[in-house]
Amino acid sequence: MASRDVVHYNTPLQRVLSVLSVVFVIFYLIWTLLPFVIMFVSSFKDLLEAFKLPAVGDWAGIGVFFEFTPTLKHYQTLFAENNFSRYMLNSLIAAGGSAVISVIFGSLAAYSLSRVDFRGKSDLFFWIISTRMAPVVAVMVPLFAIFRSLDLVGTLPGLILAYTTFNLPFAIWILKGFFDNVPYGIEEAQMVDGATRFQAFRSILPLVAPGIGAFIVLCILFAWNDFLFAAIIGSGGAKTLPVATRELVQPQNIQWGAIMAAGVVTTAPMMLLGLVIRKYLVTGLTMGAVKE
Repeated sequence: MASRDVVHYNTPLQRVLSVLSVVFVIFYLIWTLLPFVIMFVSSFKDLLEAFKLPAVGDWAGIGVFFEFTPTLKHYQTLFAENNFSRYMLNSLIAAGGSAVISVIFGSLAAYSLSRVDFRGKSDLFFWIISTRMAPVVAVMVPLFAIFRSLDLVGTLPGLILAYTTFNLPFAIWILKGFFDNVPYGIEEAQMVDGATRFQAFRSILPLVAPGIGAFIVLCILFAWNDFLFAAIIGSGGAKTLPVATRELVQPQNIQWGAIMAAGVVTTAPMMLLGLVIRKYLVTGLTMGAVKE
């Protein structure tokens, strides 16, 4: 039979839905990106230029927003006077240390739960993930009492341990799904050839590497953006960027320019990290979604 061209006829309802979808996406992008644009531009403005109002009758006011002389004094104030370089280093150490520890111990525990059958396995797995269900505020007082008795309040090790307390159950839960998705025959073949259980475990790590990488990013995002743990457990010697930014709001003076610059310093690294590894992040997050 001769092939025929397939003609798709769009109904009026489909055309309307298509237009509404485009309008929604545009509105969503504006709603999402506009605060970052305002924050970024305002971080280069002098205080008087940042609060300049449009002329009477200028309803848009777009021209006034972009009419300014760029300045770097707010960034100079952050790093020269407010010691933000130290706070950024604290955030990097706390976020990175917690992510590495959670992934190492979480992958070992998740592999054991995925491959070893023992009595009470399902109950243990539920108990592990149930520890992550409690809100942070509900356990902050007992955690603070424990950390204070161990002299960990105001230290980076204490802050890393606090983040790990909440990241580790999540790591076990997420990584177990990744290991469940890897065929057990690969490890059996390794052990038949004389490999130990740990060597077989290492042999399948490249197969779940995208998932592990995705979880590392999630751990870093959680710790980097955290305020409550950093303000209570890390107060003093382990101050991070969110806490340092909050301290720019003072009763006598609110340093708006420095706050905008601190917002850029805090959000830009994580946005760049997400853009660089976005392909691997999507791949990792969808690894354990389908059982084969």
